[in-house]
Amino acid sequence: MSEPRTNLRAAGLPDIDLAAVVAEQPDPLIFATVSGAHLYGFPSRDSDVDLRGVHLLPPAALVGLHEPEETRTLMWDRDGLEMDLVTHDLRKFARLLLRRNGYVLEQLLSPLVVHTTEVHQELIALAPDLLTAHHAHHYRGFATTQWRLFEKTGELKPLLYTLRVLLTGIHLMTHGRVQPHLPTLIGELAAPAYVPELIAAKEAAEHGAAGEVVDPARLRTDIEALHARLDAAQTATTLPDAPAARDALHDLIVRTRLGRPAADRAHTPPRVFPTPNGEAPGCSGEAV
Repeated sequence: MSEPRTNLRAAGLPDIDLAAVVAEQPDPLIFATVSGAHLYGFPSRDSDVDLRGVHLLPPAALVGLHEPEETRTLMWDRDGLEMDLVTHDLRKFARLLLRRNGYVLEQLLSPLVVHTTEVHQELIALAPDLLTAHHAHHYRGFATTQWRLFEKTGELKPLLYTLRVLLTGIHLMTHGRVQPHLPTLIGELAAPAYVPELIAAKEAAEHGAAGEVVDPARLRTDIEALHARLDAAQTATTLPDAPAARDALHDLIVRTRLGRPAADRAHTPPRVFPTPNGEAPGCSGEAV
């Protein structure tokens, strides 16, 4: 599939040839998208460029004695800008999708697409059947970790991450859709009025202090309220307890690994070869 038309520059990404990075990978990429602050809507001038995706190992890499390279990390620097590409093999990525992992869902559904394929589109089509009520645990836990980091540093970045993941979790539980973009979230959900100021402050300084924008005591009250809203949204959600796409994911992995087209997804009955007397094996009651 040809490379997509993307809106990377509008998201604050520098004018760099990301397609060249994709072409250099040792195994084919199923997809590569932009994650991190650019996806979340609050990049600063010196934000890292976080590329995430899926690669496809050949069958021989999974059936021999050597340990397969299921996760790969590539980091480099370009003109002082840090960039990294982290990819998982398709099977490992599918397992992560089935473990109420909102982070990989956000990577899969990111609109900031650097490289895509038909398999990527099939994965996207399966996403609604991967959402569960238990994804709230992912966002709740991530928010708790980031809040602790904020309490230690007082910096804007962990605070914005805390706000973002809580609002993403509430949005998912309420509307059944993954929305990681903070400026969009605050337009669709009730959110603290100072969030746009925090975003603007981080754009100017990656490690700026949040205390210059909002009082820490107010922050604690607001974060506790968002946690309560996430709890209530999880209780009321209509999302299921378990993903419904496990079998479809299995089928997609097998077809893709073996190079079979999508038309092969239907089960083909085994051929029955007649015996010399014209009967199918087993019809006479004898063991075959």
